[in-house]
Amino acid sequence: MIDTLALLAQTTSAPTSPQPAPGFFDMFPLPLMVGMFAIVYFLMIRPQSKERKKRESMLSAIKKNDRVITIGGIMGTITAVRDDEVTLKVDESSNTKITFSKAAIQRVLTATQGAADTGDASDAAKDKK
Repeated sequence: MIDTLALLAQTTSAPTSPQPAPGFFDMFPLPLMVGMFAIVYFLMIRPQSKERKKRESMLSAIKKNDRVITIGGIMGTITAVRDDEVTLKVDESSNTKITFSKAAIQRVLTATQGAADTGDASDAAKDKK
């Protein structure tokens, strides 16, 4: 009986096939995962974070008489700024004012860009004549 148990113990403990050699990914799983996270962070997360911060600072810095363009392409001059709302004067002749969410502001045109835009528009109007 003892001989049979010893024989069974020997047969179960002996390896049946040689184990394959560990590959590169088996040897370095943690550095590989850290490297992949670093690549995703620097290529995707960090640029989005920088862009979001830049946009938030732009929206917090808008003030009355800034010339802006909305996401829908409407250009106007800010006449009032409230917590989450901005009122734009979009037509000088009819004194048309539209209230937008602050999030609808795409870009603030500086005074020089606004002048350049109106200058380009007047140049284009001259070219049509």
